[in-house]
Amino acid sequence: MRLLVTGGAGFIGSNFVRAVVSLHPDYHICVLDKLTYAGNLENLAGLETSPRFRFIQGDICDPETVGEILKRGVDAVVNFAAESHVDRSILDASEFARTNITGTLNLLQGSRRAGVGRFLQISTDEVYGSLGPTGAFTEATPLAPNSPYAASKAAADLLVRSYHQTYGFPCLITRCSNNYGPYQFPEKLLPLLITNATAGVALPIYGDGLYTRDWIHVADHCAALDRALHLGRPGEIYNIGARQEKTNLEIARLVLRILGKDENLITFVADRPGHDRRYAIDPAKMETKLDWKPQIPFETGLRGTVEWYLRNPAWVENVRSGAYQTYYERMYQNRSRTLAEL
Repeated sequence: MRLLVTGGAGFIGSNFVRAVVSLHPDYHICVLDKLTYAGNLENLAGLETSPRFRFIQGDICDPETVGEILKRGVDAVVNFAAESHVDRSILDASEFARTNITGTLNLLQGSRRAGVGRFLQISTDEVYGSLGPTGAFTEATPLAPNSPYAASKAAADLLVRSYHQTYGFPCLITRCSNNYGPYQFPEKLLPLLITNATAGVALPIYGDGLYTRDWIHVADHCAALDRALHLGRPGEIYNIGARQEKTNLEIARLVLRILGKDENLITFVADRPGHDRRYAIDPAKMETKLDWKPQIPFETGLRGTVEWYLRNPAWVENVRSGAYQTYYERMYQNRSRTLAEL
């Protein structure tokens, strides 16, 4: 199979690429990534010498770049490419609308014209909005996004759905709960808590700290995506979650306990606008229809994640400073300079 993975230099995308390389030794993978603040070539280190792997630096909003890749033969598209940080979307939503909506539409148009046989849209549980103290999101839960980021992802999902309904295009959608694991950008909650606690810096917690999320290790998410890509039915939506709900305050305390740090590092800060109180995913459809279940207990996965960040301080510093770009862009420049190698 020939895969185009957009946003494959990001956190979940790069973990997915590594999983596919490991699980499917005969697959050929092209990663298309714009390399914005969250796209990091260091996340793909070690793959650059593989004859089955290509990297193209480019924008999913550019029809010429997307069309040139697709016309060279792509069996399936997996779209991770997105602006995804809620706080950034609150400050300025324009780039979120451009990438998440216009970019997805451009990929759909190009993929349909090229006869792509499978299109997997990676979405988020945030499109459902906020839950009360009980219950969980199902695939039938109405969309009620509360942030510009979530609204842009919901709009993209509706475009994907429309392409199946209108054209019979073989696309499907997955919506996952909060991910954690290696290679996550340091401004996200868990790596921020880990790196701040390691440095003895205050751990900022929004509001009262009781905002609740269903947490899943990125390796479990990628295993679910592999099942959805190969076995999911076109036109369907699949929720992915691990039934592991934790409040932000619980997470902070667990990180401090693992690192042997004092809880006085926890600092409560002003809440953000439109902050969803609780997310919880019902993954029953994935479990029954696609025979998938998460394998990594939260505290086991969290301890492994903390250890990964402790082993990779240079990665954290490089990502924060942008220093990785010079070396890795030079390493990949021959592959990103030409599309002919595809």
